[in-house]
Amino acid sequence: MPESLSEITHTTKTGPIHLPKDGRAVEVEVQHLVKTFGKHEAVKDISFTIGKGEIFGLLGPNGAGKSTTINMMCGYLEPTSGDTLIDGQSITREPRKVKRMIGVVPQEIALYNDLNSLENLEFFGEIYGLSSKARKERAQALLHFVGLYNRRKEPVKKFSGGMQRRINMAIALMHQPAFLMMDEPTVGVDPQSREHIFDTIEQLRDQGTTILYTTHYMEEAERLCNRIAIMDEGQIVALGTLEQLLAMRDHNREVQRPHGLQELFIQLTGKTLRD
Repeated sequence: MPESLSEITHTTKTGPIHLPKDGRAVEVEVQHLVKTFGKHEAVKDISFTIGKGEIFGLLGPNGAGKSTTINMMCGYLEPTSGDTLIDGQSITREPRKVKRMIGVVPQEIALYNDLNSLENLEFFGEIYGLSSKARKERAQALLHFVGLYNRRKEPVKKFSGGMQRRINMAIALMHQPAFLMMDEPTVGVDPQSREHIFDTIEQLRDQGTTILYTTHYMEEAERLCNRIAIMDEGQIVALGTLEQLLAMRDHNREVQRPHGLQELFIQLTGKTLRD
């Protein structure tokens, strides 16, 4: 087995998948992140911890600061102040080392349409520095994992939106990240693809991957996330397990005991439409 692949192969109901080499789960610490653009403070001194092997939901209306937070956490955007530690290592002080631990599934589909799915994965595997043998083996394993191995020779431009999103996810897993960031991965997908994505996420969690998950679909957060943070106007306005959130009271924000996450979200962030 190449050095870049795990010695351990797990076979799931969707095919074989390799865990990170040492099987470690990592903790993620967000420490006092602040981001200002001119006079506008987009993210206002937020802190939270994502436990090892946890699915952590980050929710908020448009303009709440979620994307800015994600971009700082993965090193795409330099914070005005604060830091993110992954396995105790700083993304701002050791960006090259820490980025190797991170996989990002972007909201926008990022594929080369004229390449087939296997070629797309191997291309990104080369960018990640995998050897030729390693990226071929890894790409085939991941195509089994996302249920598209039998379509591996077809150009991805012929795929449905849901299938393309599954390839997006496979690309983010090519370098075996211990921390996976997923930005609204089910936007515009059919129910079957959505269910398959859920199954994949749950299998990754069971294998020890730490996951940050953003969504506008409250039922997704209720199903998948161990804990949930709700952002509004650059701040964390609520954080806890689903049970803790549904039991909360906040007289300053006129929060009464909600019947579900959707109701709590509206109580905390308001009904005003956001751009």
